[in-house]
Amino acid sequence: MHNHIFKLLFLFMFFISAPMRAADLPELSFAISGHKLTAEVAATDAHRMTGLMHRRMMPENRGMLFVFTDISHHAMWMENTHIPLSVAFIDAQGVIVNIEDMKPLTRDAHAAKKPVKYALEMNAGWFAKRGIKPGAKLEGLDKAPPAR
Repeated sequence: MHNHIFKLLFLFMFFISAPMRAADLPELSFAISGHKLTAEVAATDAHRMTGLMHRRMMPENRGMLFVFTDISHHAMWMENTHIPLSVAFIDAQGVIVNIEDMKPLTRDAHAAKKPVKYALEMNAGWFAKRGIKPGAKLEGLDKAPPAR
């Protein structure tokens, strides 16, 4: 009985922790080629490290914007991330450099092809479904907080 209660408590804490993690991140509205989206903004080391880990779903037209402290060849991976994602690497002017599809629960590195300041993770195929390609611009970055 005691073991059963412990398991239920663990499951309860696991399922309520994802929304709680998301609640402390600012959310901003953006647009790419006329397509609107809302993204949580990961602008601190802790939030960039956690990213979308442990989440089980993400609504359509929602994602996460990573704001990096420096302009570099940043890379992303999917350890402990259960949702298949596409990531757009974005330069300091908001222009998409490249888009990569990422499989869940892998350690494969997906890197920017040029130095970038941002990365935007969306559900897998989000960019392709809308015909968004490298060269498109993410509008609304002026509202994003600086990296810390």
